[in-house]
Amino acid sequence: MVKMSLDPVQVMSGQVKELKVAPSSNGESRGSWEAKEEFDQDHLGLTTKPKPPKPENAVTVAVSSRVLFRTEREQKVFEQKGVEEYLRYQIEHETEPFAPGPAFPFVKALEAVNTRLRELYPQSEELFDIVLVTYNHAHVGIRLINTINHHNLFIERFCMTGGSSPIGYLKAWHTNLYLSADADKVREALAEGIAAATMFMPEKLTEVSDTQLRVAFDGDAVLFSDESERIFKAHGLDKFFEHERDNEDTLLDHGPLKGFLEALGKLQKKFYAKGQRLDCPIRTYLVTARSAASSGIRALKTLRAWGLEIDEALFLAGAPKGPMLEKIRPHIYFDDQMFHVEGAAEMGTIAAHVPYGIAQKYTKQKTSAGK
Repeated sequence: MVKMSLDPVQVMSGQVKELKVAPSSNGESRGSWEAKEEFDQDHLGLTTKPKPPKPENAVTVAVSSRVLFRTEREQKVFEQKGVEEYLRYQIEHETEPFAPGPAFPFVKALEAVNTRLRELYPQSEELFDIVLVTYNHAHVGIRLINTINHHNLFIERFCMTGGSSPIGYLKAWHTNLYLSADADKVREALAEGIAAATMFMPEKLTEVSDTQLRVAFDGDAVLFSDESERIFKAHGLDKFFEHERDNEDTLLDHGPLKGFLEALGKLQKKFYAKGQRLDCPIRTYLVTARSAASSGIRALKTLRAWGLEIDEALFLAGAPKGPMLEKIRPHIYFDDQMFHVEGAAEMGTIAAHVPYGIAQKYTKQKTSAGK
């Protein structure tokens, strides 16, 4: 099995407990955002960074500080010496920037898309908005800000929860996608209807595009519900094929990442409207173990009925996904099965696990049997 680490929190064999400090409130209500006057120039008349969009207008991506940056050394301090020494260490090293983590190329690609959107639509707030979410105490905020400035990232919104759950804040931010190192919090977000995934850092990294955001999705239990996967797990491949043929014209129900694909599609159409379909800086992929002839048509009909375009669809009929993903070079790949996440990471793809659907039950059974 490929060795993967999840920066300070998770190794494939298990998880470390979260940093717990004082609890805080659980976020504002969905309708609590108020417009405020913001300026595009500083007091000297020099142009500053563009102002972030209002959350209700943006495609909001919330990213844990521990997948955006690498903080393994700091986690060791916490584990070995406790909270107070951990906070002291962070303050003493607050001028030292963190290295990029697994979500870093994805966030840079989101910002590249925003640059293109601002050129075409200077007044529009239909942009990606990145929110940094961390369990850290506010004392660590200075080091995070210094790191963001060092890497020239445009992240103006922070959520430092001091150890409490961020889920209420995610709802207040109108979050379209949440990426974290903590599988439990990802499950909590999914249970609240927020698209979410656990990110992993492969030891080998494939170079990705600086100018085009590439996002790859599995089908069942990611874009679609796990209905068909339940048939396969319970009755085998032949019954699965029979079920798909009998239900060819019945739409699949939506899965946890359908809304994020929809949000990507809305931004793509802004480029199409300006005649830039062939030069669009967003490209989406369906990478599924389904067979094209026997079960692919239902998936494609469902996407069409939803009004969603997918740029490329790969039906692999059970073949390994890793080699295909190596050719695609996505900034992120979403799958509900750890087997495929591991296979992708083995080939250098940054993959994210969506812990949703019947496959999670079977994964737990295998883990229990192996103990």
